[in-house]
Amino acid sequence: MNKLFLALLLSFFIFAGAGCHSSGNKDAASADSLTIMRQRLADSVKQEFSYAWENYVKYAWGHDVLKPVSHSYFDWYPHSLVMTPLDGYDTMVLMVLTNKADSAKKLILDSLRFNYDMSVSNFEITIRMLGGLLSGYELNGDKRFLSLATDLANRLIKAYHTPTGMPARFVNLMTGKTYGDTSNPAEIGTSLLEYGTLTKLTGDSLYYKTAKKAVVTLFNLRNKKTGLVGDAIDVNTGKWGGKESSISGGTDSYYEYLLKAWKLFGDQDCKHMWDSSIMAISAFLADTANGTPWYGHANMDTGKINLPYYGALDAFFGGALALSGDTARAESLQGSNFKMWELAGLEPEVLNYRTMKIVNGYYALRPENLESCYYCYHYTHDPKYLYMAKSMFQSIVRYCRTDAGYAAIKDVRNMTPDDIMESYFLAETLKYAYLIFAPAKTLDFNKVIFNTEAHPLKVDFR
Repeated sequence: MNKLFLALLLSFFIFAGAGCHSSGNKDAASADSLTIMRQRLADSVKQEFSYAWENYVKYAWGHDVLKPVSHSYFDWYPHSLVMTPLDGYDTMVLMVLTNKADSAKKLILDSLRFNYDMSVSNFEITIRMLGGLLSGYELNGDKRFLSLATDLANRLIKAYHTPTGMPARFVNLMTGKTYGDTSNPAEIGTSLLEYGTLTKLTGDSLYYKTAKKAVVTLFNLRNKKTGLVGDAIDVNTGKWGGKESSISGGTDSYYEYLLKAWKLFGDQDCKHMWDSSIMAISAFLADTANGTPWYGHANMDTGKINLPYYGALDAFFGGALALSGDTARAESLQGSNFKMWELAGLEPEVLNYRTMKIVNGYYALRPENLESCYYCYHYTHDPKYLYMAKSMFQSIVRYCRTDAGYAAIKDVRNMTPDDIMESYFLAETLKYAYLIFAPAKTLDFNKVIFNTEAHPLKVDFR
């Protein structure tokens, strides 16, 4: 019998109790027990967040990333951009970790500058840093967050100065020089939320127009027969260099942002592109194995699945389906997500879903499985998602906690730790875990849309 349902069965008897003589009393006892469990788990997530943060403070203060095994730090570029404090700031605010949030804010505003002669990833800096600054401003109100966001966007936007309007992958923050002409849908299409929010806050339409032009151009270059996009395209010529289509890394957040730009801004063009894309995904990428739903990799021209691969990054799609209104498919896919997690105790980076053999056993502290669990629970209120989330969170604590923070796992088949705690562990993984268990009043679900780094941005048109 599935472990999840054993847990649910056990919890039923615990909740029912021998002294409950009416269905009303049983229901009340169950609800009370569930509330107590949720509060304890929310508190536990907060404690683990604090543990991770305190070790960052101890060993990596002022730097980008904590190295929890060597008790050291790592900076992405020649100058630190204090990624972990900025990525984790809004999680601290939501958890009401006020002192920690205040210290992170002070570090960010005192030290973060962008006038450096160094090239950065347009995609990563947009979702982590621009998203974090905008969310910080909307949550805290300090205009220095918005000033930094505007300065950063004005530097990043030069990546879009290409013949097609699709951005190069890397841009120099000081000179505006770019490189990386071969990009992918995710890196091209994942700035609508950030640039749209900046347009809303500053009144300058250039930001959203620039991001949207890139997305519309990419969408129009899809295969007209299948409706699919590939995995590599030249941003100067618009010619596809890679024809593999999937919902996985390199494409994932392109689809996510079509949906979320519609939800965040009411953009009907984005709704049309999402509707068209989901039809193509459902027609050609959706697959089943042993009665279980998955999404594979197909050739964008033929639509034929050539790789039955699914992994940690693909797991976001259940949440996207739930947000789009397809709760039934979302729930079914989340069952697959959890099955993938249970294989080894942590999810692998890549799984062959037909053989159920792990292709890549790395676990990078990724959040997507918990993210989809959060959305499924929000829309259904089915307690099984609380138990899924509990199991995943406790597995992370069991296998990834070190004596100085949390570590990625080199291979879930032997659970050897890797010496890195990515900033998104605080921005996303622990945030989604916390929000599943925390009271609904912690965050008004209908008033925000999360960017792909889980930074909440305020809905514009409601």
